Amino acid sequence: MVSSKIEDEMELRKERTVRFYPDEKQSSSRQAYQFLKHGGFNFGRVGSGSTGSSKMFPEDYEPWQKRILDPGSEIVLKWNWVFLLMCLVALFVDPLYFYLPSVDHGNDNSSCIKLDRSLSIVVTLFRTIADVFYILHMVMKFRTAYVAPSSRVFGRGELVMDPKKIARRYLQSDFAIDFMAALPLPQIVIWLIIPAIRNSNADHSNNALTLIVLLQYIPRLYLIFPQSYQIIKATGVVTKTAWAGAAYNLLLYMLASHVLGASWYLLSIERQTTCWRSECNKEMNFTNTTQCHPKYLDCDFANQSFRQLWANSTQVFTNCDASDDNISFQFGIFENALTSGAVSEMFMTKYLYCLWWGLQNLSSYGQNLSTSTFIGETSFAILIAIVGLVLFAQLIGNMQTYLQSMTVRLEEWRLKRRDTEEWMRHRQLPHDLRERVRRFVQYKWLATQGVDEESILRSLPTDLHRDIKRHLCLDLVRRVPFFSQMDDQLLDAICEHLVSFLSTEGTYIVREGDPVTEMLFIIRGRLESATTNGGRTGFFNSITLKPGDFCGEELLAWALLPKSTVNMPSSTRTVKALVEVEGFALRAEDLKFVANQFRRLHSKKLQHTFRLYSHHWRTWAACFIQAAWRRFKKKKNGKGSEHA
Repeated sequence: MVSSKIEDEMELRKERTVRFYPDEKQSSSRQAYQFLKHGGFNFGRVGSGSTGSSKMFPEDYEPWQKRILDPGSEIVLKWNWVFLLMCLVALFVDPLYFYLPSVDHGNDNSSCIKLDRSLSIVVTLFRTIADVFYILHMVMKFRTAYVAPSSRVFGRGELVMDPKKIARRYLQSDFAIDFMAALPLPQIVIWLIIPAIRNSNADHSNNALTLIVLLQYIPRLYLIFPQSYQIIKATGVVTKTAWAGAAYNLLLYMLASHVLGASWYLLSIERQTTCWRSECNKEMNFTNTTQCHPKYLDCDFANQSFRQLWANSTQVFTNCDASDDNISFQFGIFENALTSGAVSEMFMTKYLYCLWWGLQNLSSYGQNLSTSTFIGETSFAILIAIVGLVLFAQLIGNMQTYLQSMTVRLEEWRLKRRDTEEWMRHRQLPHDLRERVRRFVQYKWLATQGVDEESILRSLPTDLHRDIKRHLCLDLVRRVPFFSQMDDQLLDAICEHLVSFLSTEGTYIVREGDPVTEMLFIIRGRLESATTNGGRTGFFNSITLKPGDFCGEELLAWALLPKSTVNMPSSTRTVKALVEVEGFALRAEDLKFVANQFRRLHSKKLQHTFRLYSHHWRTWAACFIQAAWRRFKKKKNGKGSEHA
């Protein structure tokens, strides 16, 4: 029935991965589906009480809101990649909040701190997009099954599909960290808390924003490691290519430089405001001057008359000029940011400058930093040295591992070639033999790139091994006219036992009289096949084997015998490679196995076809015809002489 076929097809599409499910966890809809499938009823599910058009559903249909995902499924793997990318983007976006404050130099030789509104909007937009992905990741975890620890004794284990158990396990493990990472705390501080503080005429400070960003940066940074572990657990690697792996580690190093540069910029702003506050407090102790108020350091109050009056008479900005060597306040490692004007530049200018500062000092472990006695400054310098040492060592180690994996086979080939040269020199091989060995090693590298194909195929299951062999060999084997007469089943059996074969120019494949151990089927190149066995003295016959030909056919006749002897048949021809030759070889034991398993190989038609394309049989037939012709001519000449 049509509905039964639809249900079977839907069932096959849903079973993409092999898992073990307990029988008691099968839903009632699945049991009903099995009953309908085997009991003979064939009808689609129809809505109760509906009288119009009806919809057909598979019996185990579940809406997507209630669907439980397999952690090894394709959609979960792709989501892990997307979320890892968004984690890196979020880690890049958060330090951009440190660039919001800047120093604005007024026309009256005064300065103040302002927030970049345009940058605030852009950073908030990207931060909100990243927060959405963190929330979606939490939803995915609520709908992703996990492997029961007690079922890991055998195979991949049993998946727990119960939504309540999944939710309970998630709430007890990673929910708190994910929830902390997903909270939009910087947006709340920027758009709600800071405006409220200003309206209450409180002191302007970036401490709240800095603390919020740094505290939330820790769980977001932590999430990268379990996310990378999930990808490695499912696929074996984080990146599929060596260059991508090296770029990934370099990106993490640049991210650390980005964070340090942004922190250096914000701390430079903070040291500048600290100096201003210190001088402001000194002025407040003198009654003969205009009173200094901390809110005057905020650019939102720059247009007030009292602030302008104070700016014309104050010495705060003169005593906190970082370019003046005579001031008492020590800016230390933050002096460069203030004297260069980076704290007053446009975003891109100051960002690239601070990124370069972070990368430079992270790579040099902070050796060029000249710090003051301020505890926060020296602590920041110590942190730079430690982080730089750890990350640089990790970067060099990981990049070396990734880049070496690209050239490991080439290096192995170089070592093998060097060992071969030393061995030939030690054994004092003649020059011509050395050249032949070098040509073979070079040609084998060009043909295989150092990959042991046979070991790879042996590690695969039987069905994959057979399908890959069929894909690689079937079209090439069909080029051989003898094989084109066989059916697909017999060709599959032959392809399964074929091994690759390489030979360089001038190599003797087999000599006349030597035992034949394998049949060779030529795919590329040319071979010379010669024989002196023609039934008379001085006989010599030579032919050229081209792609599609084969040699070693004596082995097939040996394999077709009902009781083959242990001794291999002797070669009737000498086969030599005229150029580089590629092909496939069928060993004696494999050919014997195929001949015993497939009796169709013993058919008269196939044996006649084999003799038709066999150069050995052609030579024998030609010699037989020539001998018969000579006997006929001799007999005819004898009768003519008798009549004379």
